[in-house]
Amino acid sequence: MPEQPRARLRAPLPSSSEARVDGAAVPFATAEPPRPPYARVKQFLKDALEAGRWAPGEQMPSEADLVAQFGVSRMTVHRALRELQDAGLIDRLQGVGTFAAQLHRVSSTLTIKDIHEEIERRGNRHDATVHLKRAEAATAALAERLGLAAGATVFHTLIVHHERGVPLQCEDRYVNPACAPRYLEVDFTLTTPTHYLLEVAPLWEAQVSIEAALPTAQEARLLGIARAEPCLVVVRRTVSRGLPVTLARLVHPGTRYTLEGQFRP
Repeated sequence: MPEQPRARLRAPLPSSSEARVDGAAVPFATAEPPRPPYARVKQFLKDALEAGRWAPGEQMPSEADLVAQFGVSRMTVHRALRELQDAGLIDRLQGVGTFAAQLHRVSSTLTIKDIHEEIERRGNRHDATVHLKRAEAATAALAERLGLAAGATVFHTLIVHHERGVPLQCEDRYVNPACAPRYLEVDFTLTTPTHYLLEVAPLWEAQVSIEAALPTAQEARLLGIARAEPCLVVVRRTVSRGLPVTLARLVHPGTRYTLEGQFRP
């Protein structure tokens, strides 16, 4: 959504709103303009959903209730609800009401994909080799990304995913034990970490970085490629209800993987 234009000052600021730099008056920065009414309604509902005020599938306040609560027009409330629906956070049934979305639908809206499902969708066989599965002490940098104290316990897995026996992805993943306390008990040759974590800690937010880079020596060995072969490297951090869940580095040989997406205005 485009940023709302700032109002222009049409009169000099009073002296109490000025500072002096080399003898010249410089106005202090003015406060941000208030958010439009629909944005206030939207943020209120989004914060309440994140806090778990309404369980998945539970009916939420009606448009009429929100109009009365916020003292705004029905059109304002309708826009707030429409944007939450577009984001996959709520479901709306005409003539019935508004409902908190099922959490797995929030996940799919954010397009976090399970590599097992991607491979099977192409009609091929998925296999996984687990090279590492253990509890470790978090470094300071890792602890910060997962919202933990330095030295706190984290779960660490290193898994290579194969398509028809060919290594397709090296997945190096750290998990916050508070979000998935039984993570290390899972057989990741039968299910993927992505699938399991979406079940026990449904996705609410994700930050993703993507770059072309060379693999580490270990990644090259596990993927059966040369150190000089370019790879597509995806680093993904996910959050569930305000709590960091996992930090994963996903490395794909450039000749074996294509990143695709769909975009609509």
